[in-house]
Amino acid sequence: MTKQTQETKENVKPKREETGIVISNKMTKTIVVKLDRRTRHAKYGKFITKSKKIKAHDEDNSAKIGDLVTVVATRPISKDKRYALKVIVRKASGV
Repeated sequence: MTKQTQETKENVKPKREETGIVISNKMTKTIVVKLDRRTRHAKYGKFITKSKKIKAHDEDNSAKIGDLVTVVATRPISKDKRYALKVIVRKASGV
């Protein structure tokens, strides 16, 4: 390896990872993940849970509703998909 390629590999930022719960898997190769974050209210100081839904690519359709998953940012795969499934952290408990 040349010195220049070693420098660029050291400076590469890690990909953004998020952990959330699968709320839908009705689409082919796509899951909808709910990401929660807790933030403090500016005036009252009370903690508020804010959430957003993202679509992630699931190549094997392995994630089911209720699973806790980790998704990683990727290149745009479609109009809405900007994340891909990395690992299923915990399977949903079957009732």
